[in-house]
Amino acid sequence: MSLRIYNTMSRRKEPFDPLVPGEIRMYACGPTVYDRAHIGHARAALTFDVVWRYLEYRGYRVTYVRNFTDVDDKIIHRAAELGQGWDSLAEEQIEAYRRDMRALGLRTPTHEPRATQHIREMIAVIQTLIGRGVAYCLDGDVYFEVRRFADYGKLSHRGLEELRAGARVEVDHRKRDPLDFALWKTSKPGEPSWDSPWGPGRPGWHIECSAMSMEYLGETFDIHGGGADLIFPHHENEIAQSECATGKPFGRYWVHNGFVNIHAEKMSKSLGNVLAVRELLDRVTPGALKIFLLGTHYRAPLDFSEEAIGSAGRAEHRLLNALSEIRRVQEMDLSGAASSQDDRPLLRQIRHAEREFTDAMDDDFNTPRALAAMFDLVRDINTSLRDTDRASDKAAIDSLRLAGDALRELGSVLGVLLEDSPEKRVFSDARVADGVQVRVSDYHEARKAIDDAFQSGQPLPEDKVRIIVERRRQCRDEKDWAGADSIRAWLGDRGVIVEDTPRGARWQLKSPRT
Repeated sequence: MSLRIYNTMSRRKEPFDPLVPGEIRMYACGPTVYDRAHIGHARAALTFDVVWRYLEYRGYRVTYVRNFTDVDDKIIHRAAELGQGWDSLAEEQIEAYRRDMRALGLRTPTHEPRATQHIREMIAVIQTLIGRGVAYCLDGDVYFEVRRFADYGKLSHRGLEELRAGARVEVDHRKRDPLDFALWKTSKPGEPSWDSPWGPGRPGWHIECSAMSMEYLGETFDIHGGGADLIFPHHENEIAQSECATGKPFGRYWVHNGFVNIHAEKMSKSLGNVLAVRELLDRVTPGALKIFLLGTHYRAPLDFSEEAIGSAGRAEHRLLNALSEIRRVQEMDLSGAASSQDDRPLLRQIRHAEREFTDAMDDDFNTPRALAAMFDLVRDINTSLRDTDRASDKAAIDSLRLAGDALRELGSVLGVLLEDSPEKRVFSDARVADGVQVRVSDYHEARKAIDDAFQSGQPLPEDKVRIIVERRRQCRDEKDWAGADSIRAWLGDRGVIVEDTPRGARWQLKSPRT
């Protein structure tokens, strides 16, 4: 199956055919940096991070550009509210966004241009548009005249009259048409400004992405993406001004991710339901958050709930536990083990999972189906692990190793399975030592040490966690089920997840984040 991508322009899935064989140029609209990144920003960034990873997995060389809008009305107004300079607020929020995306485990794009670094390029495009008679000047402002572009509305699939009736546009009675949009704006007193042929001012929002994408990717490139809220007017306006300036097609495949709702309500500051990425990552692991986001197709609306994010956390644990079990088996002493034939069923299941994963991602980056293929492989791994004869069979263990490698590789395409990162560790045997009883004084000392570390935001001491988990085992041996459940709940409140397996208790320790 060849890669097919849903193109907002044509409203259908199209076979993907890059301009240059083996190379892909992709642009995604980044944030306007006036506040911290929220879960909607995370979904957009993750969507195109996964597209980037998968295209590389398919063997393409990818140039990925994502911009920062670092001068805008929202930034200016927010800075005034905070009593700081607009430029210092933008710088602060860019660094915060980068930290949040790194914490989520996303890669840094090939280029991250800022609007204020490309004013010269924007002015050049505006001059071209004026020269071609599709833009006009009004007292230091410059507007694009939409009726001069015959295909205006081709991305949003609406005609000019329909767009005029439903558009939320800036009221300016000087404009020739309500849909005409600003390319250059005269700065008000106290606002940032740059010199231009039309006087001091600053660029309009839409011209930024046209100038920056063409600077790094050329006049025509393969993929242009962003949130569904950008289809109109932002991307519609980008297309109009870019194609009028160059006389060439702009983006060839238009990819848009859906909205994030919170308990079936639209996320908004007025409702007080905006979920900041940093706050979410204080409660859940990056892997769990990504599994939650990827569990719904990128084009569909996504509803956040505590139940859904909890389910994603358990799903991540199943993936990590399978890899942890494979490592445990590989570490066994097999000096006297026999070697039989390879585990042929598991090898076939690995190949099947890889095909299912690739078929899913080739179908417009269908991450829910891709995750399902990974969990099918986990099921097959667990079946193989439960076969006690395999514990002393070198060939079977080699097959498990291959299955673990395949699972990691597929997980890397989706940016999940960060089990080797400092954010997460999975520990195996919970025993302090066989037959050793935990003294009451040691137990209470361990609880205090864990509480002190937890409250101060420090990593939990692993040796103390081991003591608490061993004390829970003793409660279970003594059939003190209430005591064991109480300890498990206490540990869970401090970020330690305990799971009982046929081989004993195992736990997952989540380190605090700064």
